[in-house]
Amino acid sequence: MDMKLEVVVVPVADVDRAKEFYTGLGWRLDADVATDDTFRVVQVTPPGSPASVIFGTSVTAQEPGTAQGLHLIVGDIEAARDELKRLGADPSEVFHDAGGVFHHAGTDARVSGPDPQRGSYGSFLSFSDPDGNGWLLQEITTRLPGRVDPSATTFASTADLAAALRRAAAAHGEHEARIGAEDPDWPAWYADHMVREQAGTGAGAGEGANG
Repeated sequence: MDMKLEVVVVPVADVDRAKEFYTGLGWRLDADVATDDTFRVVQVTPPGSPASVIFGTSVTAQEPGTAQGLHLIVGDIEAARDELKRLGADPSEVFHDAGGVFHHAGTDARVSGPDPQRGSYGSFLSFSDPDGNGWLLQEITTRLPGRVDPSATTFASTADLAAALRRAAAAHGEHEARIGAEDPDWPAWYADHMVREQAGTGAGAGEGANG
């Protein structure tokens, strides 16, 4: 049985302030429903996200600002930082963890700048909403095997698709340099590369050890 995480509840003190903040980041407003003065539900969805965020009045017993470690996945961490800064989110600098795996709690072991090898999963930034709920952005460009079904490859936004096309173009240029000729069937090569990259199933066509 599939069990899909589709809603995260975030505790806030001022519902209207939170609504203005999140919609100001370009998050889609899905609902704002109040049955009376004591119960209100606001739902927003980050661009391209299959999961939504709910906040409001009497929707959680958590104290405002206590939601921490909420992750948003992006294909280009630097571009995402520029966008957040332009929209008023006051993001941190891009960082990677000293251990080179996942990040430590809080600001422990943060090293300034993206992952030196720009490896997938290795670069982060953080920002908070007006109540102090803590969000992190993580850059993922290639998925680990099994995370995504290659038969159901999708791109969450035009920006994600454009970034994948740019990576495919760079890889295809290296492929043509290896074979010493122009590839007449580059659309098929691009498609195979992009699906394999997203699904984490290895190199694209012609990219093997001898390709």
